[in-house]
Amino acid sequence: MRSPYPQLIKITAVLLWVWLCPVTVTQAGVLEEYPDVAPAPPLVLVDLGNHQHQLEDYRGQVVLVNFWASWCAPCLVEMPGIQRLKESLAGRPFTVLAINFRESKEKVWRFRNLLKVDFPLLLDVDGKTAEDWQVAVYPTSYLLDRQGRIRHVAYGQLQWDGREIVQTIEALLTEPDTGITVRSDPLPANGAAATAE
Repeated sequence: MRSPYPQLIKITAVLLWVWLCPVTVTQAGVLEEYPDVAPAPPLVLVDLGNHQHQLEDYRGQVVLVNFWASWCAPCLVEMPGIQRLKESLAGRPFTVLAINFRESKEKVWRFRNLLKVDFPLLLDVDGKTAEDWQVAVYPTSYLLDRQGRIRHVAYGQLQWDGREIVQTIEALLTEPDTGITVRSDPLPANGAAATAE
């Protein structure tokens, strides 16, 4: 029988590292309305089980697309809040797609197990998807409405299960199709030019 202590030590070390990271108010992001309601760029990636996910498959659901990396302390800090958000909206047309930036499957598995998240972790092994979505800051997150349009963006860490964010998502979940005019290009040229400093 293997001793549980090495795994416990790893979990404790990661949690201590996340807790002790100097996260300041200036590093915290804000969920903003997207400047132009726009269709999301294409997204076709595999998860840790080699199952392919296409954004089109999630039409009819509100989708949180989160770009993250294990070297990004704010990314790790916000993961438990994303998990709690997912759990609080269980049974509703809401999903989370967390896209890891250019790290190995093994490393992503380790962090999934340490952080105890069960939403899909997708692998952007060559960084092409992050480039297509014009991600310049980690974490960067997009909230998509049920028609697959980008409605909100956050550059930097958020408390995803906070009251205001949950209200924003609830509004998207209950929103009727309002016939909002959609841009023909997926992202404006400065789509992710903001920085979380």
